[in-house]
This record gives sequence, C-alpha cells and structure tokens, in this order.
Amino acid sequence: MGVAMQREPQSQSDSDSVNVLVRNVLLMDPANEGQDTLVQLLIEDGVLKLVTRDKVASDVADLVINAQRGVLLGDLNLGEPPTFLVLSGDPRKSFQVLLDTDRYTVLAVHQGKVVRNRLQQVPEPDQEDEEPKRSGWFAYIPPPISLPSSYRNRRKWNRWDTEYVSGVFQGVLALDRQNWVGQDDVSRAQVGDLEEFDHGAIRALRFGSVGTLNFPDPWTYTFFATTHAFDRGFDSTQTDNLSVLDMRVDIPAPAGTVLSLGKQKEPISMERTMSLLYLPMQERSAVADGMLPSRNVGAVLSGTGLGQDVSWAAGAFNNWLEDGGTFSDSASQFVGRLTWVPWTSAGESSLLHLGLGLRYGDANQGLAYITRPEFNNSPAFVNTGLLEANYSSTYDVEASWRQGPFWLAGEYIWSDIDSPSLGNPRFSGHHLTASWALSGEMREYNRKSGIFSPLPITRSVRENGWGAWEAAARWSTLDTNDGLVHGGELGIYSVGLTWWLTPTFNVSVNYRWIDLDEGLGEQAYTNGFATRIVLMLD
Repeated sequence: MGVAMQREPQSQSDSDSVNVLVRNVLLMDPANEGQDTLVQLLIEDGVLKLVTRDKVASDVADLVINAQRGVLLGDLNLGEPPTFLVLSGDPRKSFQVLLDTDRYTVLAVHQGKVVRNRLQQVPEPDQEDEEPKRSGWFAYIPPPISLPSSYRNRRKWNRWDTEYVSGVFQGVLALDRQNWVGQDDVSRAQVGDLEEFDHGAIRALRFGSVGTLNFPDPWTYTFFATTHAFDRGFDSTQTDNLSVLDMRVDIPAPAGTVLSLGKQKEPISMERTMSLLYLPMQERSAVADGMLPSRNVGAVLSGTGLGQDVSWAAGAFNNWLEDGGTFSDSASQFVGRLTWVPWTSAGESSLLHLGLGLRYGDANQGLAYITRPEFNNSPAFVNTGLLEANYSSTYDVEASWRQGPFWLAGEYIWSDIDSPSLGNPRFSGHHLTASWALSGEMREYNRKSGIFSPLPITRSVRENGWGAWEAAARWSTLDTNDGLVHGGELGIYSVGLTWWLTPTFNVSVNYRWIDLDEGLGEQAYTNGFATRIVLMLD
C-alpha cells in the first residue's frame, strides 16, 4: 500500500480541519463486478464535495491518500459528511473481509473525519502514483454530443453490445428564443427588419450513435444526423431533408497514431474542433463560423509527442460524395494543426496552450464567406457572394490560458485569396473569449486533440446541488472588406451565462451588441438577447 500526502494525521484531532483527497478507490457495482469504477473522493471541511473519475490536482487538499484500488464500503452522499471504510480486500471474493474488518480496513472515515489511516507509507522516489484514467475517446475529435466515457457504460438502456459491434444511442434537442432589442435605420437598410426573426425555434434536433467495432484492436465509430423538419413550425407543408453531420470511423495506427476516415471536422481550430454544446457561448465566433468550414469528407491522421505536450493532426478532404459531382470537379483541401503546452503548474490547475493551423484549398467551385452575427435566428450579416479565385490559404493562431475555473482563449484567423481580378483580397478576424466557472469547476484539457473538455458538474440538482454555472464574455471581429470585395466588417461584443443543472440539461442566455460596416461609409448597430434550453440523451 502507498500514499502521497502532505502531512500524516496521527489522531482524530489532527484530521478535524483538513481537506482530504482519496485517490484510486474502487466503488463496487453490485450488479456487475466488471463495471467497478475507480474514482477520487474530495472531502472539504468534513463534507463530501466531489466523486469523480477524472484527475484532481493535489493542491486542493491538505491530505492526499492513495487508496491503491482499495474497495469502498459505506455511505456517500454529496453535500453531506461521508462515512465509509476502504478495504484492502474484495468482500465479494472473500467473505473473510467482512468477518475481520479490523484487519482489512486500511482507511476509515466517520462523519467526514479520518479515524483510521493505515496508508501512510510514502512511495519510493522512482515509483509513480497510480492515477485513475478515464476511458476516453482515443481519436482526435471526440463525439459531438458525447461525454468521453459514455459509450463504455454497459448499464444504460440505450446501450447495446454484440460480438462485433457495441454502441450507445444519443440525441440532443436545443430550443432557442430570440429577442432583438434594438436596430437602427442603417441596419434595416442593410439586412432588413429583424422583427421577423424575433421568435422561438428549434436550434438543433440531432441523434446518432457512438461505439466500437470489436476487432482485436477496436475501432470506434461516430454517426450523427439532424433533421430540419421543424424549422418553420409544425404546420409546415414542406418536407425537409435529413442531414448527416458526422459519419466517421477511427482506426488505431502505428506509433500510437489514429486514422479517421469519413465526414468529420477539419482539424484547424480549437473553437471549430470543440463541440458547440460545450463552448462558453451559444454560438461560435463570427470569424470561426465565416472563415472555417463546419465538416468535410476526408481522412485525418493524428498523434501526440513530447509526453503529450504536443498534439498534431493532418488531413486531406474533398466533398465530392455530397456535392454529387466528380472528384476532380470538387474542391480539395489540405489541413493541419499543431498544438503545444509549454507550461503547466505542479497540479495542472494552471495551463498554457498554443496552437497553429493551416488550410490550403483550391477554388474549383468558387469561394464564399457568409456568417450570421452569432445569433442563429438572424439573416446573414456578412456575405461576400461567390468569388472566383485560384486558391486560398487560411491560417489560424490560437492561445489559451486556464487557471482553475478561469479560462481565457483567443484565435486570430486570416485567409489570403489568390484572385488577381478581385485584387487578391485578405480577409481576417479574431475572437477573445473569457469564461469563469462561478461554481468553481475546472475544464479538463484534452492533450490528444489540444482542446478543453466540457465543464464538469460537481453537484447536479439531482444531487441537491446547484449544478455548474459559467459566465462568459467575448469580443469578436470579421473583416471581409478588402480588394474589390465588400462582404462586410463585423464587430460583436457578447456576454453570456450558462447553468448546467445536470450533465445533460442546461439553460443559457446571451446578449450581443453588433456593429456592421459594409464598406460604403455607414455603420449599422443592432443588439439582442437569445435564450436556449438544451436537453441531451446520453
């Protein structure tokens, strides 16, 4: 047995005021022994604050105990003083463990206080503490609406297992309500009257499956589709099509790399790679939405280096399967992204991320830069129309700083267009986003793909908690007025608040102040609110 600790309590009085982190303790699943869960427990001021499979930094506790996969027996309720034993043996395998608890108990906690601790041997200097590892998604891009471990949970009703294929069915419903607060006359002349967009709508109705193809080295698959049948309400007489969002398979490749084939996101930008559902704001920034594609058909090879301080991905794409034309007639793109974590604090509560992205694409089908002002219920504010060009080169520079519950992220994107007839225009923009988890949670950093994971929830409302609260602010720009092109120059200032009641249910509100310059000497101003409710099946 081993323990990594900052001080060793020798008596009840020594442990009265300490915060205790218990690592690597097994929670038994009485229905299925194979589904025991390795977790960490955090006790603050005698109250159970956190039960998680994720790594928890040591600096949050005065006493850090490595339970070395000891089995927990007792009562755990978040927000209440815990009482439990950690046993060195498994009572399901040997009844003797229950008959002689004095011998097999290595840690005892009563009403949130450590009353027995036999785990006081410090590991050898060259011995690493065993940390619980999340059975995460091994590909570069996680499933769009899936927590990394969800497809491995065999007890869900929407989970299935066969000899050859395993998976879980998932879905998401997002409901929006748009309220345009103000619009000046210049804006009405440029984009029309926004009152017709002042209503509610179904932002997303998506469904699909993630899982494994059970080869000796399992492959993972992702399939998600969406329907637009309700965009105009239930009384619509039109039949809308079904769109496939993601259809890819991830294959283990040599040297720890992964090959992803199919329709997927292009690896160029953190904001584009992250799922929209887990960003601090309801919509992506105008520059990411207007200058970078959503998804494309192709192949991506990805991997890590330098102890996962570096991640890389490179891909080739051509959307001829969905365009309905030939491969040579459809545009081809070559995309790459490199990320680096040059510095982390001792417990990784603070982290600096840097990234570079490059996208080269021919213009066989022309180029168009179109985006809404970060509200879905809105007409396009920036629209260059279809541009004739030879090719375009797009660059992305990104940086993020996370310090506990604070996260500051920024990206600068520019695109050089080879089109002598249009004056070889350059379009550019940026976003700077700050978020603060008011409830104190910290986003995990995914080193395999150089992105941040969803905001974790310490205590959901189902556990008599307040869920997770995140406040955010963003400044974003997009300028497509250059050369002979006047697509519009957009500046947006946003604030938002998101309340995650549970990991699958949240409510958010965003406010934006928007200014638009179409390059004709007049500035237009609008502002408004959008509220959203998101329900997920996971």
